[in-house]
Amino acid sequence: MNPQPVTTAVQRPKLTLPNGANKVLLHSCCAPCSGEVMEAMLASGIDYTIYFYNPNIHPKKEYEIRKDENKAFAEKFNIPFIDADYDMDNWFERAKGMEFEPERGIRCTMCFDMRFERTALYAHENGFPVITSSLGISRWKNMQQINDCGKRAAEKYPDLTYWDYNWRKGGGSQRMIEISKREQFYQQEYCGCAYSLRDTNAWRREQGRETIKIGTKYYGVEDEA
Repeated sequence: MNPQPVTTAVQRPKLTLPNGANKVLLHSCCAPCSGEVMEAMLASGIDYTIYFYNPNIHPKKEYEIRKDENKAFAEKFNIPFIDADYDMDNWFERAKGMEFEPERGIRCTMCFDMRFERTALYAHENGFPVITSSLGISRWKNMQQINDCGKRAAEKYPDLTYWDYNWRKGGGSQRMIEISKREQFYQQEYCGCAYSLRDTNAWRREQGRETIKIGTKYYGVEDEA
């Protein structure tokens, strides 16, 4: 059984896995998005393992920052952390022809499909009856799009269920920010992929703003300055 989180005073709903399952594989994209998900499951006594597979994150420096921070936070609670391959070339190959698609469009669907497919395969091969993800907690994401991709990946295996719990509800999104400030997590300024970085910087130039500086901004640090 996983240990209890340090924030035991926070009131959260009691969570139960679908179909009476006893453990879940959590696809995590980063520490800020997964912090509330992780603590909520810990508070409910849910046994889970983190699966970090995000070949979309670019450049490698950004990827390493997000991965290492997520891994360090998991280690605080002795949560198993699976560090999957960073097959960036495979992601770019699948993204061909979608380089100028808008955010939340078909390129994002491809990206979610790719990550969920690998998560589902690992779960199937390693005895996890349920998968879920921290992706949907962000208000910048289309939750229905994410859930459709998760369900599609899980449906390939009769022994697997995708848990489409709404992590935003009941104050989840607000607690995500509170945890990020408490832990002073790295504050990501774009979704993660090269095209998101390109488009975000293009918009900033149009607005007369500085472009993104990777590895410099952290939650809570400016608030305390």
